[in-house]
Amino acid sequence: MSNRALLEVIALDVEDAVAAQAGGADRLELVTDMAADGLTPARETFAAIRAAVDIPLRVMLRGADGFAAGAVAPLVEEARALRAEGAREFVLGFLNPDGTPDLAAVGAVVAELGGCRWTFHRAIDRAADRDGLRKALAELPGLDTYLTAGAAAGVSDGLPVLAAEAARRGEPGYGPRILAGGGLTLAHLPELRAAGIDAFHIGGAARPSGWAGPVSATAVATWREALS
Repeated sequence: MSNRALLEVIALDVEDAVAAQAGGADRLELVTDMAADGLTPARETFAAIRAAVDIPLRVMLRGADGFAAGAVAPLVEEARALRAEGAREFVLGFLNPDGTPDLAAVGAVVAELGGCRWTFHRAIDRAADRDGLRKALAELPGLDTYLTAGAAAGVSDGLPVLAAEAARRGEPGYGPRILAGGGLTLAHLPELRAAGIDAFHIGGAARPSGWAGPVSATAVATWREALS
C-alpha cells in the first residue's frame, strides 16, 4: 500500500469535481441530493464528470434516504447503466430493519458490478453488530473499503472504534481499507493517522460556504497538505 494517504471528496457536479481535483483529491464520491446523505447521480452527470477529471470516481448506488435498500431492481438497473457509461467503482450498503446487513439486496447489486471495486458506506455505523456485518460481507467480490465514522454520531464519538478496527487489519472481515468520514475534521487526523488509518473522506469540510455551496479547491488543498 502506498504511503500517501488517500483523500476522497464528495462531488455533486462538474464544478465540484474540477475543484476537488485541483485541490489535490485522489478520488471522488459522486452523489446527488446531499440532504438525503447522497443518492445515485444521473448517468449524464457521471459522464460529464468523467470527461472533466482524470482521478478515480466512486458512484453512489442508493435510491432513498436511510439505509433500507427499497426496490432493488431499479438499483440493479442503475448499476448496469452506469457501468455502460464507464463507471468502474461504486458505493453502496443496505441494512435490514433489525440492523443486520441486507445480504439479498447487497448481493443482487454486487452481482451486477462484475467484480468492480466498491465501498460499503456508513450503513456500517448503524449496524447492530459491526463485526458480524464485516464477516457476513467478507466474501463478496470487489469490496475493498468501509466508509465509516466508527459511530452513528460521527468521528468524534467513533475514534476508539476506528482505532480498534484498524488494529485488526488482516483478520477475517477486516481486510478492506478503512475510509474515515462523517463529521471528520482536521483535528481528528493525528489520532487517526497514529492508529494507522490512511484514507479520509470529506464532504462539508470541502465546502466553506456550507453543504449547499460548491467544493473549494483551497479547502481541499488544506486537507491535502495536512495529510502530507
